[in-house]
Amino acid sequence: MALFEYFPNYIWNLSVAIAMESGAQLGEIIDMCQPIRDAAANGADAGTPQFMTAWAAMGDKLLDLAAEDEFKGRAFSASNKLERAALYLITAERMQGHGHPGRKETYARARAAFDRSTELGKLNRERVEIPLEAGTMPGLYTRASGEGRKPVVVFCNGLDSCKELLYWTRLPHELARRGISTLCVDQPGSGEALRLQNLPVDPRSESWASKAVDWLEQQPDVDPERIGMTGISLGGHFAPRAVAYEPRFASGAVWGANHNWREVQDKRMGREGENPVPHYWAHVHWAFGATDQADFLAKSEAMNLNGHMHAVRVPFLVTHGASDRQISAAYADDLYDQLINSPRREKVIFTAREGGVEHVGADNMAYGRDLISDWFAETLGGETA
Repeated sequence: MALFEYFPNYIWNLSVAIAMESGAQLGEIIDMCQPIRDAAANGADAGTPQFMTAWAAMGDKLLDLAAEDEFKGRAFSASNKLERAALYLITAERMQGHGHPGRKETYARARAAFDRSTELGKLNRERVEIPLEAGTMPGLYTRASGEGRKPVVVFCNGLDSCKELLYWTRLPHELARRGISTLCVDQPGSGEALRLQNLPVDPRSESWASKAVDWLEQQPDVDPERIGMTGISLGGHFAPRAVAYEPRFASGAVWGANHNWREVQDKRMGREGENPVPHYWAHVHWAFGATDQADFLAKSEAMNLNGHMHAVRVPFLVTHGASDRQISAAYADDLYDQLINSPRREKVIFTAREGGVEHVGADNMAYGRDLISDWFAETLGGETA
């Protein structure tokens, strides 16, 4: 199994693949990508304004079509179109450099479309705000059905994702099917927390993950003894660190190991490995609140799990794609090997046999989604059948 590679550069193909895995329609993908194929040949950074123009135009068309459906009283159809509009607008915005003209407005339209889709579609997700020491952590809460207190999983972002993309992985859907609720969060340095509150990355993820647990413990439908934590991409640093130092987590997993992300930055400066977004260094400076490269490297020094994983004392699952072009699968080995006090540790490297070989399963999220859902069902007391 391989990534769908329409463009001559990895970063643009990654964005298209993520969109396809998140619910895009193939015909709409083709309509957006055909006019900008030549622009991609100029490099991942150079053509991003054309990328935003093409993808935002499709998003805006869907907003118009959704409005027509809503006028006719067809709320569910309107919700479906709004959902894709939000996806295309978020993808367009994600590809731009910090401060790019139109980025802020595109993100606002995406958020509004997503929220309206939730309302019209009567979707199982509730927007929540979790208090932090500074600002708040926006989240999406998806509830498991049925009476009584349920297990729940906190699901955090990577470097350049947002809670909406977490929801679109459909992990919350599969967890709910297994009797487990999900809290997708825009932690500091990601999503709304970065864009609207300017909250930078906090490598000591237990500081904000603990606030999520505090909030969950106040919810009448949550079993406080059965709270898990997972993360995707750079969340492969945040989730293990949080589970190590927040004792109220009962289980953990990563969708892509990120054991020593600081070391990865040295490799990227040497042009080793692929970047996840255009304008990469400008993005990480923004996400970490850094003034320049030296400041960023200093602030990212703590993005290293060596010496911390012995503190994990609950079941923990490590997953990684065998052909990940951003983060070496060797980091999954490091993470697994250092989970010496976990009573149940498991490592799964996805191969071509099942798919999910690219970074966080961008080629096929199905196997990672199923495995992680089953893992939490087994370790938090959900259902697998």
